[in-house]
Amino acid sequence: MYEFIKDNQLNAMLILCGACGILVFLLLNTRFLSKSRKKILIFMELAAFFLLWFDREAYVYAGSPGQKSYYMIKVSNFMVFFLTSAIVFGFNLYISDWLTCEGKQTKLPRLTNIAGGLSVIGMLLSIVAAFTDLYYYIDENNTYHRGSGFLIAYIIPVLCPLMQYVVIRQYRKVFSKLIYIAVNLYIFIPIVCAITQYFAYGISIVNMSMVAVSISMYIFTYLDINNTVEHAHEIEIQNMQGEQMRMQRLFDQTAMAFVSAVEKKDDFAKGKAAKVAECARKIAKMAGKSDDECEKVYYAALLHDVGLIGIPDSVIKNSADPSKWDYEVIRKKPIIGEEILASITEYPYLSEVAHYSHERYNGTGYPKKLRGREIPEIARIVAVADAYVTMTSKKRYRDERPMFMVREAFVKGAGEEFDPAFSEIMVKIIDTENKEDLKATAKPESELTCKEYRDNISIGIPVSESIKRIRFECEMPLDPENGFFAPSIVLFDSYDGRTHSNKKAIEGYRYLEYGEVWFDKHSITTAARKIEEKEIDADRDDSKEGSKKDFTYEILAGLCEDHMRLIMRSKEYAKEVIVALPNGSKDAFIGLTGENCRLKNIVVEKTGESVGIGDIPRIAKPISFIDQLESDIKNVQIDRTRSASTEGIEIKNKLDISFRTMSLPGASLVWHCPYIVLYSSDDGKINGGNYKEYALVKLNGENDMTEILAENKLDMKKKEEFPGWDEWKAINKKGLDCEISVERKGSQYILKTENLGIYIENIAIIKNENRPVYLSITGDQIALTDIRIMKNQ
Repeated sequence: MYEFIKDNQLNAMLILCGACGILVFLLLNTRFLSKSRKKILIFMELAAFFLLWFDREAYVYAGSPGQKSYYMIKVSNFMVFFLTSAIVFGFNLYISDWLTCEGKQTKLPRLTNIAGGLSVIGMLLSIVAAFTDLYYYIDENNTYHRGSGFLIAYIIPVLCPLMQYVVIRQYRKVFSKLIYIAVNLYIFIPIVCAITQYFAYGISIVNMSMVAVSISMYIFTYLDINNTVEHAHEIEIQNMQGEQMRMQRLFDQTAMAFVSAVEKKDDFAKGKAAKVAECARKIAKMAGKSDDECEKVYYAALLHDVGLIGIPDSVIKNSADPSKWDYEVIRKKPIIGEEILASITEYPYLSEVAHYSHERYNGTGYPKKLRGREIPEIARIVAVADAYVTMTSKKRYRDERPMFMVREAFVKGAGEEFDPAFSEIMVKIIDTENKEDLKATAKPESELTCKEYRDNISIGIPVSESIKRIRFECEMPLDPENGFFAPSIVLFDSYDGRTHSNKKAIEGYRYLEYGEVWFDKHSITTAARKIEEKEIDADRDDSKEGSKKDFTYEILAGLCEDHMRLIMRSKEYAKEVIVALPNGSKDAFIGLTGENCRLKNIVVEKTGESVGIGDIPRIAKPISFIDQLESDIKNVQIDRTRSASTEGIEIKNKLDISFRTMSLPGASLVWHCPYIVLYSSDDGKINGGNYKEYALVKLNGENDMTEILAENKLDMKKKEEFPGWDEWKAINKKGLDCEISVERKGSQYILKTENLGIYIENIAIIKNENRPVYLSITGDQIALTDIRIMKNQ
C-alpha cells in the first residue's frame, strides 16, 4: 500500500488540486451561503489547492540539480508549512462563524481564540523555518531532509484541531448532523495521517488528507444546504397550504354568502345550490375528471344561479305556472349572474358557467343559443345537475317529479337538451341510487284529519307481492252534527304515489283510480275491471303473526300479476276484497282517507309473507296481447320489468332473428321496449344454474350492464328518420317489426339492430369464459310475437 501511494501520489495530488479548483468556482456561484461563510470556504479551498500544488512541486524538483530547482524546493516547502497552519486557521474561522450565526454566540469560546492564535504562530514559525534549518534543510543535491525542530511543525496541526474538537463537543447541539460529521472528519483524519506520516517518511498523506477533508467540508456543507433548503421549502409549503386553506375558507364563505342571498329570495330554493354542486361534482368524478377539475365544477355549480338576485320577487314567488313574461324575465338570470361573477377574475370559469349553464346541446337554449361542444364543458355538466335537482325538488307551482320520470327526461334529453355523455352518467347515478324501486317510497303520515270526504288523503302505500299490514286508530265523529262519519281507502296508481284531482296532474302523473272501499259492505269501482267483496269472520287470523287487538282498523294487502287481495278489518266488521286491475303492468297504492274523522297512530309494516300465483282467487280473465299464431319461438308478454323472457337461443357464429313488438296500453316510458340479453347458464335458460349475464341492450339505446363479466362498448345513433321520442313511443304502441343480428368473433359478440331511426351496435367482449352464450329477448310492458330465427350458423 505504501509503495502504491508513493508511486501515484503526484497524480493523486493533481486530481485533488483540480477538485479544489472546481469547488472554488462552484462556491463563487453559490447563492445559498452567507457571504462570510462563502469567503471562509473559498479561503480553505484555495489554501488546500496551493498546499497540495506546492507540495507536488517540491516532489517534482527534489533531487534535481540547478539553481531553479533549489529555489522551487525552498519556496514550495515554505508554502507547504505556511498553508498547513493557514488551513487550520481557516477551519477555526469556519467554527467561529457557525457558533456566531447558527449558535447565536456573542462571545467565542476561549479555546477557539487560542486555536486561532496558535495557527497564526504556526504561520510565523514557517517563515522563520524558511531562513533557518528548523524544520528542514536542503543539501547540495537539492534533496529535502528533516531538521532538528521538525516535530514543531506537527504540534500546531495536531494541537489546534484537538482544542477545536473540545469546542465542537461542547456546542454539538449547535451543529447540524451533517456538519457535525464533517468537522469531526476534518479534525481526526489529518491527525491520524500526521501520526502515520511520522513513521512513513517520503509521502505527503497529511497534506493530501487535509485537502481531502477540505473537499469533504464543501460536500457536507452542500448537503446541509440542501437539507436546510428542503426544510425551508417544507415550511414554506406548509405556510402556503395554510394560506391556501385560509383563502379556501374565505372563498367558501364568500360563495355561501352569495348562495344565502339567493336563497333568501325564495324559500323553495333553500339548499338547491348545494345539491346541484354535489350532483355536478359526482357527475364530473364519474366522467374521470381530476380532483381539481371536480372542485371547479363544484363551485361553478354552487354559484351558477347567483343571477336570481336580480330577478324581481314577483316572478320568483309566483305560485302559478310561469307566464310568458315570467320566462322572459327569468332568461335574464344568466346575464345578471355573469355580470356579478365577472369581477372574480381569478376564477373566470365561474362567470362563464353562470352565463352558459342554460344553453341546450341542440342549440335551443339561452342566452347565446350555443350548440354541442360550443358550450363550455363545465356548463354542460352543471346543466345536467341543475335539471336533476330542479325536477326532484318541490316548486311553488308543482310537486317534485317521480324519479322514473326524471330518468326518462335524461334518456330522452340526451343529445337534445343535455350532453349525451353527462346525461348517460346521470342516468347511471339514478339507477345506482334507486336500485330497489323508482316509484315513490315516502312513508305515510302518522295522523290524518278528514273533515269533508277525501279532503285529506295519505301518501300512497305501495302494494306488492310482499304482504303489508296497515293499522290505525280512528277518532270519530269530529262533528257529531255533521251526519255520516267513517274511514275508507282509495285504490289507485300514479307516477308519484299520490292521489290527484287536477286534470293537469292526472295527465302528468298518469293517475288512475281503481276504486274506493269502506270498512263495511260498501265500495265503488272506477278503473278496476272488477271488485268483489266477501264478509269474513271478524276474529279470523289471516297472517302467521296473528292479529292484535290494540288497534281499531287493520288492512292486509298483497298483489300478484293483475289481482290484488285485501283483508279489511274493524272491531265490528271484516271482509276480503279482490280487485282485478286493468292489466298486469299496473302498480297499486292504498291511500287512507275518510269523512268526519281523524286517523291516528298509522303504522305500516311487512308481515314477512308474500303472495304467489294462485294465492289470489281470479275474478277476471287475464288480458293477453299475444293470443295469436306463434313462429319459431313462443310468444311472450312482459307485464313488468323483465317479468318474462323468450327461451334462450345459442349463438354459434352468426344469428339473425326477427320479431314483432308492441308496447302494452299502460306503457308510457321510453324504456318500455324490448331488451336483448346475452348470457350463459347450465340449462340455457334465463336465471338458470350458474347464470352469468354479459350484456343487456334496450332498444331505446341503453346498456345497463357492468364491466365485471364482459366489457361492453355501446354505440347508439339517431338517424335523420328518427321521429322523436313521443312519436317513437306511439309507433311502438301500435306495433313494430324488429330485426336483430349477432355475430361472434372469438370472445367478441357484435350485436346490431335498428328501429325507427335508432341505430344500435353493442360489442360485448366476454372475459375468461368458454361456455355457450345465449340470446334471449325480454323487456318492460311489451308483447313479443312472431319471433323467427332467420339464420343461426
